Amino acid sequence: MPNSRKPVMAEHGLLPSRVAVALLHHPVYDKNRQVVTTAVTNLDIHDIARTARTFGLFRYYVVNPVPEQQALTERIRLHWLEGWGAGYNPRRKEALELLRVMPGLADAISDLTGEFGEHPLLVVTGARADGAVTTVAQLQDIMAGNPDRPCLLLFGTGWGLTGEIFERADIALEPIRGCGDYNHLPVRAAVAIYLDRLFGRG
Repeated sequence: MPNSRKPVMAEHGLLPSRVAVALLHHPVYDKNRQVVTTAVTNLDIHDIARTARTFGLFRYYVVNPVPEQQALTERIRLHWLEGWGAGYNPRRKEALELLRVMPGLADAISDLTGEFGEHPLLVVTGARADGAVTTVAQLQDIMAGNPDRPCLLLFGTGWGLTGEIFERADIALEPIRGCGDYNHLPVRAAVAIYLDRLFGRG
């Protein structure tokens, strides 16, 4: 059944309440361009959840195929939702309510499709995006032109998402450019920058 959550309207008319972030730990590259699975980190779990909540997103998916990594992430989530952390820091609880742990990207897509009744627009990000890319302004126009369609923003860990994920996506978003040759942002910083550019109020 389509989701009935009340829409959160950004200043420019977009609906972040139909947008989700997926942090993929597989398939991603290591520094040697080998396909690997990375481990979850406590900072990414907390900081991306807080950022997603700040900008009014619907959901935050942590995607990892390793059962032990899934269990660790779920244990952290439940600590802040039901355990001692829920009473200690209600704001953190509010952010972690967005988190869902998924074994694969297909599972995150299926969950979001089930919530809204429509396959999401898949938007991939990465510092090494090759070929044609979409600007933030262009993506805003696309989303505003089809406000009922959910959108899933894909972020990678390690040395970035594999070519397989780029080929699967509908849109490759323009990379974030720094001021020099160094271009290796932490993923939680990249998430915050993209969400601010898409949904920030100026």
